[in-house]
Amino acid sequence: MSDKLSPLAPAISPALPDIAGVTCRIARARYKDWDRCDLTFVKLAAGTSVAGVLTQSKCPSPEVEYCREALKQGKARALIVNAGNANAFTGARGMAAVQKILSLTSAHLGCAEDEIFVSSTGVIGVPLPQDKAEAGLKAVFEADPCGWEDAAATIMTTDTFPKMATTSAIVGGQTVHLSGIIKGSGMIAPDMATMLGYIFTDATVEAGFLREMLSAATAESFNCITVDSDTSTSDTVLAFATGQNPSPALTSFDDDGADAFQAALADLCMQMAHLVVRDGEGASKFIEIAVTGADSDDSAKRIALSIANSPLVKTAIAGEDANWGRVVMAVGKAGEPADRDRLAIGFGGVTVARDGLVVPDYDEAPVAAHLKGSEIDIAVDIGLGSGRATVWTCDLTHGYIDINADYRS
Repeated sequence: MSDKLSPLAPAISPALPDIAGVTCRIARARYKDWDRCDLTFVKLAAGTSVAGVLTQSKCPSPEVEYCREALKQGKARALIVNAGNANAFTGARGMAAVQKILSLTSAHLGCAEDEIFVSSTGVIGVPLPQDKAEAGLKAVFEADPCGWEDAAATIMTTDTFPKMATTSAIVGGQTVHLSGIIKGSGMIAPDMATMLGYIFTDATVEAGFLREMLSAATAESFNCITVDSDTSTSDTVLAFATGQNPSPALTSFDDDGADAFQAALADLCMQMAHLVVRDGEGASKFIEIAVTGADSDDSAKRIALSIANSPLVKTAIAGEDANWGRVVMAVGKAGEPADRDRLAIGFGGVTVARDGLVVPDYDEAPVAAHLKGSEIDIAVDIGLGSGRATVWTCDLTHGYIDINADYRS
């Protein structure tokens, strides 16, 4: 958790409504030497359905491996999130710590262990201390309920601000609410989720259908962001539907309100994903990269990510330099169909290069003015087909090095 607020942070945090069937509590487990809460306990109403998307890393944390199995039964009674220690690459000791958390929490709630979901975030390679976990759980079980902002702050690590979002939808004539909290600032690259995010709704949604909708929303949001091209061992997005709203149950897109709920979920995921980019470690500029004219949508996305992950592109934007040659480089290295002599590149709505050449009478002044702002738009037309994709990233500054050079200390 940083003391310096990101310059891209929203001016006002949204007011999240209460979600029936969701109660948040926080406590200090002291996983690191810091004076703050670092343990979040979310109690969920009986009958809550759950879906998730998890990291595709081949070196996942024990929490991810456990959640992958627990998601198969589709029900949830609680969420535990530890901050400051990722408990990843910790072998049998790491899994034993997860088992301890499951045992204590299931006994407290009187539910099955596979209805408890666990996440940890922070330093990799240090086993989660079981004594601190146990003491923290005892404290959090007795703590007073807290608001969304406190819960969002407690799951933070190098984040500079609590990240929250909310929306709603009409299902069967009833207003259902969706709210989410998320953490993520570094080690952010699309490979399903690339951070820890939690979504809560009072709607009744069958677990399999919730997974279908969450996967679709993730593809267009969390999987379209990158800060530093690094995918975490612990990436998790979980969605919980408590069923406490009187609206009819959603089981397929044939149900009344299913499309509206999908649109709301997609909007919520997009809000959350953009908040992560806006808190990218050391970031000073929020960058949207739109690629059109590619051979396919998948090809467009790979090209867009090649641009978004290029250190040369990101440092040029940090330096407010309209170096479109670096964008050409990133397109060329993507390994996707491209033709230099059909390529067009623009910044802030101004085309700077077309058909493989700088445009005639190019005036860099409006582009330079655009790059001095905090919201940067890069447009690339490959000129080959109808494929398109948009991704979001941030610039790369000295601040990123400062944060990560001293991370373990």
